[in-house]
Amino acid sequence: MGAAVAIALVIVVVLVVLVLSLSIRLVQQYQRGVVFRFGRVLERIRQPGFHLIIPVADRMVRVSMQTTVIGVPAQGVITRDNVTLTVDAVVYYRVVDPVKALVNVRDYPSAVLQVAQTALRSVIGKADLDTLLRDRDRINAELKAVIDAPTEKPWGLLIERVEVKDVSLPEGMKRSMSRQAEAERERRARVIAADGEFQASRRLADASRAMANTPGAYQLRLLQTVVDVAAEKNSTLVMPFPVELLKFFQEFAGRGRAQATAPGGPGPTEQATPVGPVLGPVTESVAAAAEGDGRRQQR
Repeated sequence: MGAAVAIALVIVVVLVVLVLSLSIRLVQQYQRGVVFRFGRVLERIRQPGFHLIIPVADRMVRVSMQTTVIGVPAQGVITRDNVTLTVDAVVYYRVVDPVKALVNVRDYPSAVLQVAQTALRSVIGKADLDTLLRDRDRINAELKAVIDAPTEKPWGLLIERVEVKDVSLPEGMKRSMSRQAEAERERRARVIAADGEFQASRRLADASRAMANTPGAYQLRLLQTVVDVAAEKNSTLVMPFPVELLKFFQEFAGRGRAQATAPGGPGPTEQATPVGPVLGPVTESVAAAAEGDGRRQQR
């Protein structure tokens, strides 16, 4: 009799241990537990900690609430300006409603990946190449909005962040962009140089007007130029020739030609034979003007 009681106690203990092993569930801090009782979802979501369920009748599924990162494979896309390129991206998402993530969608990581690939092709196809390269933040925001629309409320997922990771351009397009950037830099350099010359010319004009009010300023500037040239210890000294002297010689040359063509003057064929060294046109005009002044003084 005592042996039978002992065997019965052992059987009871084994049954209790088996029931407890089937009833005890542990939920981690980063998880939430969803209990299905005879296939129906219970409204209460099990929080992190120790929980008991009814064996056979209940089944608990743990859902991770951590942020999940998935990489979108490279997609061949044609932009709005008909440029073929390859783009890949990264999607960050997490579960906000465990019940919807389990009930409304099957294998939600794969579903998010498919939606991300479709959205990537759609958004990149509506943008041109310059927008994709310069305004990456706007492209990322549009991708996030497009992926988040079908996943947040129906599937209980929150798309936290979407980033375009890499944009691969054809080699011909890279060379064209390089030439364009080089031409743009050359254009800017020419504009800056022209602007500098324009400003320098305005400053020189202001300086010329200031020196014109002071007659001695030209002589001081001439002497300063001579000093600057002589400071380099050159064997040749360059003397600036004022333009006003050339105008003086031109005026006398014009007077000489007017006298030669006047009535009573020597004709074009009646040229006097020069005495002494042959002088240039300007020097001859100066000499003729000097002889005319001497004749007037003798009279």
